[in-house]
Amino acid sequence: MHTPEPTAGSRPTSRDVARAAGVSQATVSLVLGDKWRGRVSARTADSVRAAARELGYRPNLAARNLRLGRTRTALLVVPALTNEFFAHVYTGAAAVAARHGFGVVLYPSPDGTGPAKDPFASAQAALDGVLASSMATDALAAFHGSDLPLVMLDSDPADPGAAAHVNLDVAEGMRRVTGHLLGLGHRRFLHLASAVPSWTFDVRAAALADALHGTELSTVRAPLNVAGATEAAARALAAPGPLPTAVICDDDILAAGVCKAARRLGLRVPEDLSVTGFDDMALATAVEPELTTVRLPAGDFGRRGMEALLAVLDGERPAPVDLPVELVVRGSSGPAPA
Repeated sequence: MHTPEPTAGSRPTSRDVARAAGVSQATVSLVLGDKWRGRVSARTADSVRAAARELGYRPNLAARNLRLGRTRTALLVVPALTNEFFAHVYTGAAAVAARHGFGVVLYPSPDGTGPAKDPFASAQAALDGVLASSMATDALAAFHGSDLPLVMLDSDPADPGAAAHVNLDVAEGMRRVTGHLLGLGHRRFLHLASAVPSWTFDVRAAALADALHGTELSTVRAPLNVAGATEAAARALAAPGPLPTAVICDDDILAAGVCKAARRLGLRVPEDLSVTGFDDMALATAVEPELTTVRLPAGDFGRRGMEALLAVLDGERPAPVDLPVELVVRGSSGPAPA
């Protein structure tokens, strides 16, 4: 269908949607408020939703409060609940939400990588918006095509399906790790990469390859658990050929696995092998030696994400955000062996 454009520079209104769909504003309110069943036909409801999508219509928050009420609930979708990082993201998001009278429901994508199904019979009826942390866009198909504003965290900023993006400067984190190790004389590197397909890990790999151009660099992928990382690292470190002098890991969990593998092979960290992680969660200081790693401001990340979602709900278009990260040097990295 051809949808008339709203006036240039103006925000689309329910009147624009009604005109485009050929229905009354009352019908638009019923459909977008998910109160249409038994009142209008499914075909009409589909027509209204299609017009709203094409126009990019988002309900005005104040008007929505008066007419329909709201759940004051946001959904935070994460790859898994087993990673401490996402607990801090949730805590930060929930703190901001609470100050604005909102609640946050935490929802893991099945198996960590599969598509996140609509956790409610109708997410549109039960939620005001969605935050998605470190998720692939195609894993969020259940939320596309709804009127729910979506804020992507640690995800591809070029994705047009999100209302706002908040990211961590993970590329800079990798540049700081490589600068640190190159300064210690390392020239043979192993990248223990996450086997989870994700934009954030792709960015880390690209930054690493660029920074270490001209050195010896090999890559091995491992699942994001200590057992899998230990097994993958043991195979790589026991392979024929010169031993790498440094292993750069996509996550502290992977780095812990490398340290276990090194110990089993009789290698000392950092005298024989330097190991670095990424995240700086509790595990980084639970191992011995403690991990040199990149500290990600997970709590602030969640806070900024929730602030972006609230701004979108108020009709704003937040600018993309890239939060700075920090290299934390500890005992797992040292000079390259002679």
